[in-house]
Order: sequence, then structure tokens, then C-alpha cells
Amino acid sequence: MKRGDIVTVAVSGDYGKPRPAVVIQSDWLKATDSVLVALMTSALADAPIYRLTLEPDATNGLRAPTQVMVDKIVAVPRAKCGKVVGKLDEKARIALDHMVSVVVGLAD
Repeated sequence: MKRGDIVTVAVSGDYGKPRPAVVIQSDWLKATDSVLVALMTSALADAPIYRLTLEPDATNGLRAPTQVMVDKIVAVPRAKCGKVVGKLDEKARIALDHMVSVVVGLAD
């Protein structure tokens, strides 16, 4: 798994059903047992500051319009991550980087 990859994860709690997620953790942290991801949803919300909307294409492997929930960043055990189903293109990665910096307060 690399930063920007889209994988399927199953987390516990309210967001426990298997869903796609984007790996946002640095590639330098490959030795950790967990990986930091932003969960994704097909339930679209009008929240352009912290929800990145993606249209399905051959690169991302999505089947329907989907949003990266930048406000739902979680650490997931690598063992709970499924295979890579796609990846973000460069434009989406840049937008996601900006949104993450806003959500975690680095853009203040």
C-alpha cells in the first residue's frame, strides 16, 4: 500500500461496514502495524472543505460517485486492509493534501 492508494477496510464502530478508504500515511512509515486512512462514502454531502468528491474512473476503481471523508481519518491495522482497488490521480492527491491540512489545523 502506498499513499494515495484506495483500499477496502473494515473498521469497528459506526463506520464498521467494509468500505473504500484512501491511504494518507507517509510511505516512509511502512514498518508500522497500522496505516492511516481517510474513509470514503457514496452518501454525498455538501461539505467541500472536508469532503473530496471523486467520479468513478479507471484509475480510482470506484463504481459510483464517492467522497473521501477527510473528517473521518482513522488508523487501521494493516491486516484489516483489503487489496488496492485503485489510486487517486495527481489532482485529487493535491486536493486531499490541502483538505487534510485544513482538518488537522495545519492550515490555520
